[in-house]
Amino acid sequence: MADKAKKLGTDAYKGVRDFFPEEMAVEKSIFDIWRTTSEKFGYEEYNASVLEPAELYKAKSGEEIVNEQTYTFTDRGDREVTLRPEMTPTAARMVAARKRELTFPLRWYSIPNLFRYEQPQRGRVREHWQLNVDIFGVDSINAEIEVINVAYDITRAYGLKDNAFEIRLNNRKVMNYVTGEVFGMDEVMAQKVAKIIDKKDKMKPDAFEIGIREIFGISAIMDNAQREALEKQADKLLTLLNSKNFEEFVSRLPQTKEEHVGLKEIREVIKGLERLGITNVRFDQTLMRGFDYYTGIVFEVYDMNPINRRSVFGGGRYDDLLALFGNDKVTAVGFGAGDVIARDLMETYGTLPANRPPAEIAICIVGEQNAPYALDVAQSLRVKGTKVAVDLTSKKLGDQISNADKRGISKVIVIGDEETKTGKLKCKQLKTGEVTDIDNAS
Repeated sequence: MADKAKKLGTDAYKGVRDFFPEEMAVEKSIFDIWRTTSEKFGYEEYNASVLEPAELYKAKSGEEIVNEQTYTFTDRGDREVTLRPEMTPTAARMVAARKRELTFPLRWYSIPNLFRYEQPQRGRVREHWQLNVDIFGVDSINAEIEVINVAYDITRAYGLKDNAFEIRLNNRKVMNYVTGEVFGMDEVMAQKVAKIIDKKDKMKPDAFEIGIREIFGISAIMDNAQREALEKQADKLLTLLNSKNFEEFVSRLPQTKEEHVGLKEIREVIKGLERLGITNVRFDQTLMRGFDYYTGIVFEVYDMNPINRRSVFGGGRYDDLLALFGNDKVTAVGFGAGDVIARDLMETYGTLPANRPPAEIAICIVGEQNAPYALDVAQSLRVKGTKVAVDLTSKKLGDQISNADKRGISKVIVIGDEETKTGKLKCKQLKTGEVTDIDNAS
């Protein structure tokens, strides 16, 4: 006797989510925040396929994402394809494709589905939705100020007050200056330092210090003079990275530092945001952002709540990405904000939306013969803009009313032989018992 076919499992693929109606209602409310806020600033929505050529991410996304986190495969045409792990390279590709036709500056936003092979944990899954906001074609620091303003308004729309979060700033130009000019590092060493700085918050202080010293190549077999010189350099960098604020950081740089453009940009962004009433901004010299394409200001929104103390989303300036497509440089600033962390934030601060009922009125049918009239009544109400759910189960009237109540529907119309005959209907409020007459509803 043949074995019975194995039953399929009901679990979703590890690290992804099913959205049942109650979860989808929260998701829609997050998307509404994103769309409303972005469009308030004049941003237009765009989208693209989840499939992209793998080379698009190999060029600039960063080794960790490309080598460890992408879903990449070879299609039947022997092309290497990737499920997009981020949207910025796609946006850059689209702008480059129609650069001559587009009117700059561009203000674009999208809400793409993204895929990364990560270890699932709080705030991280393998598939998520993300708001991307980008402005193309503005050279001045006003682009950063506007984009950070959008990020601020979105965080406020989640329900957070100013004292609940910080906007942390750094500048890749400053860090390139520190590693290149101040410490004389070559590109390989500078990149190693950048990567360990990017992970500083996730490391114990001792481990971070050891990591920095290893990059400087300090070892016990060196002669004393050489080791002391490298120890001095490592100590100098660690002291700089442990600065408590912007002024302390600046004071530890060479005297020529005031002329550096990156430091001036940080000051300008902070002042510009303060003029808009955004004062919860601070400099963070350890903020790097993981993507290799950032060229200037980088920023992150940081939740200060002990339950969820972490960076929740961020972005920055990336002026060179379009050059990968053989185009002239187009300046750009943008950020991405994920739906998983948005939900975590709203849950932490008690601002998740209440579950919305699927309809305002439930129509209960007594007798199958009255179903056609009930459907006519429902349709006439819908034309007037009312959300109506018709119970088509033929269950007992009490069960139909109970079902409507469980679904959160506040009003009920019962249609039986008398209602069909006379066209006179009564609408009952389930909570108060109040009854309203509805004449000639159909």
